[in-house]
Amino acid sequence: MVGLTSATGVVGFLLEDDPELQIFALRKLNEEIDSLWTEVVGSVDQVEALYEDPQFPERELAALVAAKVYYNLQEYNESMMFALGAGKLFNIDQDGEFEDTIISKCVDTYIALSDTTAIADSNQAPTQLNTTFPAATNGASSTSASLASPTMPFSQAILPSKSLLSRQDSTTTFDPSAQGADSPAPGSLPSSVAQQRGIIRPLHQIIERLFERCFEEQRYRQVVGIAVEARNFDVLRRAILRASQDEKKSGKPVKDGVGQAEGLLDYLLDICMDVVQERSLRQELLRLILDLLRDVPSPDVFSIAKCIVYLDESSLAAKLLLDLVETGGPRKLAEAYQIAFDLYDNSSQDFLKRARQGLPDTSPPKDPPASTENDKMEEDKTEDAQETDKLLAENKKEEEAPSSSTNGPSPALEPKAREAFEKIKDILEGKKSIALSAEFLYRHNHADRAILTKLKDSLEARNSIFHTAVTLSCGFMNAGTLNDSFYRDNLEWLGKAVNWSKFTATASLGVIHRGNLGNGQRILQPYLPKDNPSSANTSVYSQGGGLYAMGLIYANHETDALNHIREHFKRATEEVVQHGGALGLGVAGMATGDQGIYDDLKDVLYTDSALNGEAVGIAMGLIMLGSGNIKALEDMIQYAHDTQHEKIVRGLGLGMALIMYGRQEGADELVSGLLEDPDPILRYGGIQTLALAYCGTGSNKAVRKLLHCAVSDVSDDVRRYAVMSLGFILFRKPKSVPRMVELLSESYNPHVRYGAAMALGISCAGTGLDEAIDLLEPMIKDPTDFVRQGALIALSMIMIQQNEAMNPKVGSVRKTLTKAIGDRHEDAMTKFGSAIALGIIDAGGRNCTISLQTQTGNLFMPGIVGMAVFTQYWYWFPLTHFLSLSFAPTSVTALDQDLEVPDLKYHSATRPSLFDYPPEQETKTEDAPEKVKTAVLSTTAQAKRRAQKKEKQNKSWSMDIDQTPTTSKPGEGDKMDTDESAVKTEDDVKSRTEADDSDKKEGEEAKESPEKPEGLKKKMEREKVGYNLENMSRVVPAQLRFITFSDKRYQPVKKATGGVILMDDTTPEEPKKLLEMKRKVTPPQPANAATQQASAATTETPRDVGAAGAAEAVGVLTAVDEGAEGEEDADVPREFDYHSDEEGEES
Repeated sequence: MVGLTSATGVVGFLLEDDPELQIFALRKLNEEIDSLWTEVVGSVDQVEALYEDPQFPERELAALVAAKVYYNLQEYNESMMFALGAGKLFNIDQDGEFEDTIISKCVDTYIALSDTTAIADSNQAPTQLNTTFPAATNGASSTSASLASPTMPFSQAILPSKSLLSRQDSTTTFDPSAQGADSPAPGSLPSSVAQQRGIIRPLHQIIERLFERCFEEQRYRQVVGIAVEARNFDVLRRAILRASQDEKKSGKPVKDGVGQAEGLLDYLLDICMDVVQERSLRQELLRLILDLLRDVPSPDVFSIAKCIVYLDESSLAAKLLLDLVETGGPRKLAEAYQIAFDLYDNSSQDFLKRARQGLPDTSPPKDPPASTENDKMEEDKTEDAQETDKLLAENKKEEEAPSSSTNGPSPALEPKAREAFEKIKDILEGKKSIALSAEFLYRHNHADRAILTKLKDSLEARNSIFHTAVTLSCGFMNAGTLNDSFYRDNLEWLGKAVNWSKFTATASLGVIHRGNLGNGQRILQPYLPKDNPSSANTSVYSQGGGLYAMGLIYANHETDALNHIREHFKRATEEVVQHGGALGLGVAGMATGDQGIYDDLKDVLYTDSALNGEAVGIAMGLIMLGSGNIKALEDMIQYAHDTQHEKIVRGLGLGMALIMYGRQEGADELVSGLLEDPDPILRYGGIQTLALAYCGTGSNKAVRKLLHCAVSDVSDDVRRYAVMSLGFILFRKPKSVPRMVELLSESYNPHVRYGAAMALGISCAGTGLDEAIDLLEPMIKDPTDFVRQGALIALSMIMIQQNEAMNPKVGSVRKTLTKAIGDRHEDAMTKFGSAIALGIIDAGGRNCTISLQTQTGNLFMPGIVGMAVFTQYWYWFPLTHFLSLSFAPTSVTALDQDLEVPDLKYHSATRPSLFDYPPEQETKTEDAPEKVKTAVLSTTAQAKRRAQKKEKQNKSWSMDIDQTPTTSKPGEGDKMDTDESAVKTEDDVKSRTEADDSDKKEGEEAKESPEKPEGLKKKMEREKVGYNLENMSRVVPAQLRFITFSDKRYQPVKKATGGVILMDDTTPEEPKKLLEMKRKVTPPQPANAATQQASAATTETPRDVGAAGAAEAVGVLTAVDEGAEGEEDADVPREFDYHSDEEGEES
């Protein structure tokens, strides 16, 4: 049948009074609407009139025709409303562009309407700060600008609503007065219009039909995605339960041990942690996941633990561990140990402390002593307390109280359960993890001593900036390895440290011995302040550095050392000692929330000392890390406005940022107030607060605000850190950062260029990303010295643990760093950056990477905090040591159910050279003292020859052999003869021009560079794919996906993610072979015991091999600097004094 070629006649039937003719016309138009819609447009009002006529029998058909007309007109909102009015005539099962577009529009509108309703219900006013900020000036950035972007209006006008990643901010924004509850999503239908047109009910019917279709086709993930964006938790619950029911009905075997419901929950958990940006929505989803996991027959306990950590539910963590131990069985016990290790890696000290308190008391029961009157009184009190507890228990029968087990020893605990809980508590305290990491770094230390020696020889030690650079590089290169022999072998060089260089050198011992819980206090005891009068002969800089070092050794590990540091801090009267004590308290007491320590720090802050005020402000933030403590924030804001010292204001700004760590929307009010402050230092603190509050979230509104400040603020410091903060926000998406900062790296402002370089280093650390390296390579030759410094440091962060097989550019980067050290024309700041970069690229003996997230994907709190404080080295060099908190050992350590290290192998499906250690730097013989020819005059040589000739003639005059006279070669008489017996002195070595050396090195590099890649390529071709690694071996993050456990006896309880992996011993009755530990472990000593052994510590040789350097450096570092006031300082670096030379010549 031939179709219609014109709609004129059919459209005329719409004007007839006969309903039959009108229905005929609508049916014909519906069939041919795609080709005739242009002729129907003029009569669409008549079609709408038929739809609105309640007496018309085919109203739904009229609505469908009108929907198709508006669809061809690209009026999608109108088309959707008429399609909803078509009822069942709108067939969602039919494939076509019209149906797909309208369904997509319905989903967007459903999400927008549901999201608006959820926001209106949950948008509660956050806790308000009582401190008011001063009015903004022209220098402050406007917060209203954060709500708009130059590229947004066009896209908002034409595009439908976005996903959670790009949706317009629905919660409270940086401007507290701006609420997004009433504004619709871009391109969606306003809620008021939807209610007036009466489409909400048919819209829900269409969505329900769509859900049912997805359920029939087992496309559950689509339903989950829509429900998450719509914040409809009932649909989420129904989708997961429906998946479980359908799986039971089908009776299909489970794939890879994961059922349909379990896989859907894993998918939902991934969305929750990686896609959802709003903190409140994420918490609601995690609580829903926890409830659903309890209904699953065999839930994934590691997913449960991940939810518990993010929700900060320590009581649920204790209950989970308790249930696993009580269930019994070797595998359940191994799972409990694995969860304990994961909790330690992902939680704060306060969370771990509460979790330990929620576990049963493992102290052995004691025999009751002979009763006395006091004991009877105590028993009466106990009986009263027990009666009270019973009454409370009766009133709260439904509440779970795992922490009640801490009231006393549990008599029902069996010996095995008691032992298990003791081990779990040790794991939660961090003792086992720290000991295993220290053993790994100690036994696999590959630090290149030749690099440190070259640094020491190339940089003048009398200049404090160079001496500090070498000590920082030594600390990073040997971080956690316990190897401080470089100090022992270079005591003369170490003795050139004065004042704050001595402070930094002493603190570097804490970086080297980090995790040495058994000997840390004993090693540092000679450096700490003493109560006896003889301590006056000890440098206050070594005392302050010793307290700082102790905090670094026990970083994020609450032990008696924290109280030890606190006692010294409270007794200290010297500002330098208070400075080091404050930093030590902050590092060791990180996230403890200890109000007593906070009050002690606040008392010192109120003395208004600029020297220790900055450290105290940072320490206050570290103690209250992530707590969002309103009272602390109000105190810090008030004092920041009262004080006149910029250093104190800067420390308080960073402290407030640390308090708001991970708070996301909860920090918006503080960010808004700080960014509008006229003081650029407080605006700088506002940028820090924004970076730490939204770290790792990828939040679009945070990125927009940072980019706006980077181009609008009048302060270079604010602009620099705004660009740098992009690295903190986006480090989970490192590939997006080079594209974002590409233009900023070419800015006219050197501070913006420096920020772009550091943003690349922070976000792409350890990835070896080529796009980031391509942006940084031109910045090495930047005309500004601190930009070159930032580029070198960023390159070392990106290239950490990279070899030439993984990234061919790593060799040239290392040569660039080495060349910058020896270049006499290079600026001091660039040399400082090169020295630090050489330590970072070989961090932890080449066994550590820089990580801002844990192996399980959560935020790595110490790493993020360490990186944030490290960036402040711009103002204060001793803060550089904080970068060591970001170093994460890259190992796979398998443990059995007894927490012992079995001697087993695991397989890597790669060539050995692909992830091997980079080669050590070759030590050239010309660097050592050598014999040289000493020049002598030609007349002297001739006199010697005559004397020798005469002497020989006298001895052999009786012989008839004529002696051949010695004659000089033509032209040789004018030259100076040499004496080869003289030995070249060190001064003579240094007196040679370095230009010749540099030319010679460049020539050698030119010869060697093309040969190395070819040789490496041939070597890899000869190698066999696949090799075995012994337990506790170095496994870089990129290698993890190639690791498999082939041992039939030991099977991992979860997928290998690096770090500690618990193994299920399938044949526990057979004898096992354990891996021999190379590091001697000394049990930790309490603070008072360490104090009593102070004199012994200074005389006895430490048991640790690495502690020898610290012991022999005591006399050098603790010596008081003589003539510190009257003595002339060392000459400043060459680049700063050439102006005075010119002035002298002119005069």
